[in-house]
Amino acid sequence: MLTRRSALAAGAATAAAGLSSPAVAQGAARNVLRFVPHANLSTIDPIVTTGYVARNHGYMVYDTLFATDAEFRIRPQMVESWEGSGTDLAWTFRLREGLKFHDNEPVRARDVIASLRRWGARDSFGQALMAAVAEMTALDDRTFRIRLSRPFPLLVDAIGKLSSLVPFIMPERFATLDPNLPVPEAIGSGPFRFLRDQWVPGSQAVYEKFAGYVSRNEPSSSAAGAKRVHVERVEWRIIPDASTAAAALQTGEVDWYEQPAFDLLPLISRSRDIRIEQIDPVGSILMMRFNHLHAPFNNPGVRRAVQMAVNQTDYLDAVVGNNRYYRECKSVFSCGTPLASGEGTDRMAGNLDRAKQMLREAGYANEPVVIISPTDIPVNHAQCLVTQDLLKRLGMNVELVATDWGTVLARRASRNAPAQGGWSIFHTWWVGPDLANPALHAPLRTNGAAAWVGWPTDEGLEGLREQFLNAPNEQEQKRIAGLIQARAMEFVPHVTVGQMWQPTAFRRNVQDILPSPVPFMWNVRKG
Repeated sequence: MLTRRSALAAGAATAAAGLSSPAVAQGAARNVLRFVPHANLSTIDPIVTTGYVARNHGYMVYDTLFATDAEFRIRPQMVESWEGSGTDLAWTFRLREGLKFHDNEPVRARDVIASLRRWGARDSFGQALMAAVAEMTALDDRTFRIRLSRPFPLLVDAIGKLSSLVPFIMPERFATLDPNLPVPEAIGSGPFRFLRDQWVPGSQAVYEKFAGYVSRNEPSSSAAGAKRVHVERVEWRIIPDASTAAAALQTGEVDWYEQPAFDLLPLISRSRDIRIEQIDPVGSILMMRFNHLHAPFNNPGVRRAVQMAVNQTDYLDAVVGNNRYYRECKSVFSCGTPLASGEGTDRMAGNLDRAKQMLREAGYANEPVVIISPTDIPVNHAQCLVTQDLLKRLGMNVELVATDWGTVLARRASRNAPAQGGWSIFHTWWVGPDLANPALHAPLRTNGAAAWVGWPTDEGLEGLREQFLNAPNEQEQKRIAGLIQARAMEFVPHVTVGQMWQPTAFRRNVQDILPSPVPFMWNVRKG
């Protein structure tokens, strides 16, 4: 870790020496927020991928019917009023007056219905909701009704969820397109317009303030409340190299670096012009995901062997290196949230000798394990390197394919065998709210071809999830969540490898960033 930190610090210092303060640092630049996202924006459709960079782009461009505030309460956003709750089978919603898309067309109820259907075909929570929907009807341009075939008490929770996949509202002509293929344009009714002609994948994405946006009047609170924009333009600068990005922040070439490498934090903190803050109150969960379609991880015994071998401290030290920003977390639900549990965690003992024995008993036959790793996302790449070493020590046949995040996203969507362009393992992380309960937890879906990438199938987990969705009270929900935890530890759809808190860094003239797991650009001021 010291060697790696020293190399990164030297790189940042060298890069900083070669950068001069940009000429646009005064005057017009005060109305331009220059932001370094954690990854390249390779798709502009936030419904076809769970990648957080697409989600963040989605919040720039689109709006939502309901939204999650800083206390994780669901509040109306595009919706003005509604009728329906609990076990009601008919829910009616009315949109706020004056909502319009970036092409100046009004937002109509039929746009909402088409958008919910598209989201519901992809999102795990949305799939559960759509299974209970009998009919969605536009009563007039601003009013729509959802009629259920059975009660779905969490309806508003579903369409107000905070993170991937977010039920963003788009024009009907795009929402009716194949939900498995990206939309060709990013036209929403959100606070920023996407300037597609200035989008250069791998280099930049540009947004401008949408003068026609109709904000709510309540105070801003995470994704809820007012979305008042105080800059004229936001430029996403794609800088894959961590040292170069840190240097750009130090010289003022950029204003906000979303996820600085942990090893560079001591160097960045030396600048009096930069603040480093933790704006995510819940933290993120690091995860190893298996491909359940192909050997060797179509064998649950092999998955259990790897789970037994995982030592979370190895991952956390490699990814973070500072225990101020991490902790072990063996729960499938985010630690620090009400449903976090210790059921079945004896299956994650970090016992390599026992894991080797389990691997032999599972009948592992030296099948290749292809790990796909994004070198432009240090958090994910570090996890992959630890897994490569771990599986080699287990005696497995391992190949690491190192590439960029956009390529990883494309390859992980492939259902081909690993030797035919597919994969066996990838690493990622999820913000804590995404994994707080079974309704939100996409990686816990085990509904085969409709599941998140990896495509696990397990009727036991699916049945327990259905019980959770229909539970009459919080006590029963917690009991069922414990059963889900125990079953997940046995079935192993994925392995949690720890919990981290990723700080963000920005220049001191950037003010009023909202505390949230999502980097929102509204409410932000630039002095």
